[in-house]
Amino acid sequence: MSGSSAAAYLLSAAAVLGVAAAAGAADIADLIGSTPPITTSTAPLPTQQAAPAGEPFVTVIRHKAATASADEPEKPAQATSDPATSRAATAPCAGGPLQYDIEKHLAQLGSFGAVSVDGRQSPTDCATIRGFQQRFGIEPAAGQADATTADVARRIDASSQPANLQRCDAGEGTTACVDLTLQTAWVMRDGAVVAGPTVVRTGFAGHATPAGSFRINKRAEKEWSDPYEVWLPYWQRFTGGMGFHETTTYLHDTARGSHGCVNLLHRDAVAVWGHLRTGARVHTFGRRPGT
Repeated sequence: MSGSSAAAYLLSAAAVLGVAAAAGAADIADLIGSTPPITTSTAPLPTQQAAPAGEPFVTVIRHKAATASADEPEKPAQATSDPATSRAATAPCAGGPLQYDIEKHLAQLGSFGAVSVDGRQSPTDCATIRGFQQRFGIEPAAGQADATTADVARRIDASSQPANLQRCDAGEGTTACVDLTLQTAWVMRDGAVVAGPTVVRTGFAGHATPAGSFRINKRAEKEWSDPYEVWLPYWQRFTGGMGFHETTTYLHDTARGSHGCVNLLHRDAVAVWGHLRTGARVHTFGRRPGT
């Protein structure tokens, strides 16, 4: 192959590979006809030069994200039209499917504050429910419409009905009444309620608190339990080794139960202690579910 033919061949190859053909045929012929000497240099590599001007072999097309026209106003976010959703979003505490039941019982009781019976949480509902939870030792007391709150509200409401109060058959004098079925208690004097109704926890299966009529036969502000090695605050015994006393555990733990005693919240244990005396009547009736 002659030098000119080789030059033409290399020019064609350079065009295919996208190499700029700024160098002439004579320059390429020189490259073919001479072999540069091999030298060793410690000089730094030259800075890479930009490609010569000209039309590149490969054209890169960049797509820009579409933007709204300056003449087209930005569309505002669509607001929800569901009032229940809007109210739930601004409620200070959690509602839920039990909200209506709780509102219904608290409205029936009428002594814990204002409440709207509509099944939707509101700041007023929240404050009323929180106060109810604090009164009956429900944790957390954050105004939430949970199962424990609904259950306690149902039991207190049912126990407060006149027909249920009369089941105690209190008569004259002071009587402590314990509804084993509803797990509630109250104190009556000469036919009128002077304390409660409130929540209690009685004996679990195998240690059920018996139904019957008894008398307080021993009292101590703090009694040591030999079998269970625990102090029993505001102890008032009414039969065998059973009596009223302040609970030593979370009262609303449904997996727990006493060994026959009537467990009370602290404030209720203090109140019952203040109303009863040795010889006071105790009437327990019904049966704790599951015993």
